[in-house]
Amino acid sequence: MDNKKISAKAPTTTTGKQYHIDCASGDVAPFVLVPGDPARVGKIASLWDTSHEVAHHREYHTMTGAYQGIPISCTSSGIGGPSLAIAVDELCRIGAHTFIRVGSTGGIQKGQEIGDLVISTGAVRLEGTSRDFVIPEYPAIASYELVMALIQAAEELHMRYHVGITASTDTFYTGQGRPAYNHYFPSHKDHIFRDMQTAGVQNFEMEAATLFTMTSLFNKRAGAVCCIVANRVTDEFRIDDEMQKRAGLVASRAAVLLTTWDLVKHKTKKRHLYPTLLIK
Repeated sequence: MDNKKISAKAPTTTTGKQYHIDCASGDVAPFVLVPGDPARVGKIASLWDTSHEVAHHREYHTMTGAYQGIPISCTSSGIGGPSLAIAVDELCRIGAHTFIRVGSTGGIQKGQEIGDLVISTGAVRLEGTSRDFVIPEYPAIASYELVMALIQAAEELHMRYHVGITASTDTFYTGQGRPAYNHYFPSHKDHIFRDMQTAGVQNFEMEAATLFTMTSLFNKRAGAVCCIVANRVTDEFRIDDEMQKRAGLVASRAAVLLTTWDLVKHKTKKRHLYPTLLIK
């Protein structure tokens, strides 16, 4: 019998694995792609040169491999901020420092098409999870390096994309301006869709705000690239595996670009990336 004492403040298994994601130090790469759906992890990993399964516990499915010469991992977060917060916290504890949310989303601006990508520069904190970490006025901002890398990756791969603010919600229906079961729709949500659209918000999803808030507080990096599967302007919905892989491919390429840029910063002894640093 193992009598090792484990702290309830930071629970792990007796083998040293994080309690929820079932991963330990050395199991994941510094760069982790974070889809919501566990089934998407294998689909994303199939784009890499090599991959193997590390763990599959609850909603958290993790695979690690290599893509274009760099180590890379993918861990599903489940739906919404609460489950993502657990995954990101535990991944940080075992060495991850850069996170890219890879997901599906609802586009809310004219000119968007099903299959287009949205690269988030920040997120409206319409969810509640991030409030457990910091006051509501604290902004949910993506790492500018991640935004740059995702844009360059999308350009290199000839993907249609949009860049801007994302709105993250706790619910898929009323939170995003849709009626819930039996046509239930509270009056305080009457204008949420139009208000976000008028404010220039690009899309609705459920995890980016929590991710951006946490990584800013933890001094980590995060970005998000999501594929539009619901067009709220034209009232269209369509999803398929190939369409979903677009975001995974762009995120994987962005991780490669960031690795290269990190080496440039290290060699030049610069803390921050700026354009001319990359052309010297």
